[in-house]
Amino acid sequence: MSEEKSHATGTVEPGDTSKRVGMEVIRERGLDPEELREKLIDAIGAEFTTYYYYTNLRMHLAGEEDYKEITEDARLEDRAHFELVVPRIYELEGSLPNDIRDFADRASCPDAEVPTPMDDSGEFDTSELEVEDILEVLLEAERCAIRTWSEICDMTRGADPRTYDMAQRILNEEMDHEAWFIELLSKERDDEINPAGHFARGEPGDAPYSTNNRFNDSA
Repeated sequence: MSEEKSHATGTVEPGDTSKRVGMEVIRERGLDPEELREKLIDAIGAEFTTYYYYTNLRMHLAGEEDYKEITEDARLEDRAHFELVVPRIYELEGSLPNDIRDFADRASCPDAEVPTPMDDSGEFDTSELEVEDILEVLLEAERCAIRTWSEICDMTRGADPRTYDMAQRILNEEMDHEAWFIELLSKERDDEINPAGHFARGEPGDAPYSTNNRFNDSA
């Protein structure tokens, strides 16, 4: 006869599919999983919208191929952050907003728009757009992301190892991104050498910390 196993049962009854042990253990450690879930939706809303806005910002770095390449790294890695965390939201009994406008409105960071006004026809007026203006938008977007994921790391440390692991992996890359854009903006705007201390990725969007192991080429 096998002896009783201490973790074989708990607050969730055997066979009960209305609750998740993965949420209950978080709650037992003092973290509200529903509150965490909503913060994660806001955080990946920012990653998703930043992926979109970085696409536009990159297009307007015309003639600055090195800047475009680094922006592309950050852009694709923000998409990787979104992809990494989406399953966790469903594990916490959440879901993505059905309306993408609602999703964008919930983003935890401001829109990283091209820093130039539109004319009456809705077209961008890029006549006075400077590279340094775009780099400053990119830099501040990364700083907002650092603050966002630092907060989630603080929330989950010691209470939710799974989400903490994701958040700190993303945070590592957001700090890389900030260092890149500090280096570029310092040189472009102030003619100062302010090294990032490392190079861009081997391939665009490598996301060395946050990319999940790929099961197939579409992942």
